[in-house]
Amino acid sequence: MTTPGLDDARAAYEKLQAEGMKLDLTRGKPSAEQLDLATPLLALPGADDFRAADGTDTRNYGGLHGLPELREIFAPFLQVPVEQLVASGNSSLELMHDTLVHALLSPLPDGERRWVDEERVVFLAPVPGYDRHFGVCERLGIELVPVPMTDDGPDMDVVEELVAADPTVKGIWCVPKYSNPTGAVYSDDTVRRLAAMPAAAPDFRIIWDNAYTVHHLTEDEVEIADVLALAAEAGNPNRPFVIGSTSKITLAGAGVAFLGASAENIDWWIRLTSKRTIGPDKTNHLRHVRFLRDADGLRAYMRKHREIIAPKFAAVDEVLTREFADNPGVEWSKPAGGYFVTLTVPEGTATEIVRLAGDAGLALTPAGATHPGGEDPQDSIIRIAPTFPPLPEVRKAMEGVAVCVRLALAQK
Repeated sequence: MTTPGLDDARAAYEKLQAEGMKLDLTRGKPSAEQLDLATPLLALPGADDFRAADGTDTRNYGGLHGLPELREIFAPFLQVPVEQLVASGNSSLELMHDTLVHALLSPLPDGERRWVDEERVVFLAPVPGYDRHFGVCERLGIELVPVPMTDDGPDMDVVEELVAADPTVKGIWCVPKYSNPTGAVYSDDTVRRLAAMPAAAPDFRIIWDNAYTVHHLTEDEVEIADVLALAAEAGNPNRPFVIGSTSKITLAGAGVAFLGASAENIDWWIRLTSKRTIGPDKTNHLRHVRFLRDADGLRAYMRKHREIIAPKFAAVDEVLTREFADNPGVEWSKPAGGYFVTLTVPEGTATEIVRLAGDAGLALTPAGATHPGGEDPQDSIIRIAPTFPPLPEVRKAMEGVAVCVRLALAQK
C-alpha cells in the first residue's frame, strides 16, 4: 500500500517522463551566447600586424614564458608577479597534469628525490571537489585522501594534522575562489594556514586552481589572500603553484592558461617544459591582448558574462526555494561566483535522484563525481551546472530535478 505523498510524487514523475525532455546540466561549459561575446577575437590580430610590444614576431618559435603584455593583464588577478607568471596553451588542466608529471619524473625544488621513486604519493582532496583534479591523480597513480570542505575552505585542522604527520602527503588540490562545486571562498585564515603549516614532506605543494578569479555573479569582486606572498613570508616560497585560464572568459578551446609560482619553481618548470615544446601560441596571446586591452577591459568584459549567467543561477535558487524551502533535508549553495551549485539531499538518495532524472531525459552529473573514485560515502551531493543551457531550459530542468527529488524522498 502506498501513501498519498508517494502517489502524488509518482504521478508528477510520470507526467515529467511523458514530456520527453532532453536537457543537460552535467558540465560547467560556457553557453553559445557567452562564446559569441568572443567571436571578434577570431579576427585578431590584423593580417599585417603580428608584432608584440617588444617587436617579437609572434608567429615564430620561442618565448616559453608567453607574451609579457598578456601576463601583465592577468598577473594582478591571479596575484602573481609578472616575471613569475607563464602564459601557455589553452588548457589549465594540462598545466596541472604536466606539473605533477614533472614532479614524478624530476625532483622538485626542495625535494630529495623524484615522486616516482617514493613508495607512496598522496594528495589531499577537499570534498566535495572537482572530478578532473581527481582524475589526474588517478591517472598518475597518486593516492587521494578526502578532507572535508567548509564554507571557508578545507577543514584546516584535518589538513594540518595530515600534512605535518605524513611525508607521503605531497600536495593538496585547492579551488580557492568560488570553489567547484560549492562556491566556497577560502578565508584569509585558511589561506594563511595553508601557506604556513608545517609539512613532513619538504616538497609539499599546493595546486592553487584559481579558475574563477574574475567570474563574479554579483557586483562585488570577491578577493582572496595572496597565497604566493603568504607562503614566501612563512618561509615556504616554493609551496604554491597558481593556475588560471581564459577558458571561461574567451573561447574554451582557444584560450590561454597561466601558471604562476616562485622564481625557483618557474625555472624548474620552464627547464622541463622546454623538452616538450618550443613555445606557446603567442599569436593567440597577442589576439587576447588586443581583444581584452587591459585590466579594466577584462572587468568590463566579464560583466557581460555575468549578465548572461547570473539569471540562470537565480532561476536555480528560485525553483529550489519554492519547492524545498520548508524541507530541512534539502539544501543548496548560493554562490557569488563560479559555475556550479551544490545540491545536498538526504543521505542515500543522490544516486536515485540522478537515475530518475536520466530516465526522464534530464542529464545530471553522476552522484559521487564530487568525490575521489566517484564514491560519495553519504550519497548526498549532486552538482548542478546551469551555465550552458538557455535560461528557459535551466528553469524547466530544475523543475524536473525537483520532481525527481520529491519522488526519491517519498520512496525513501
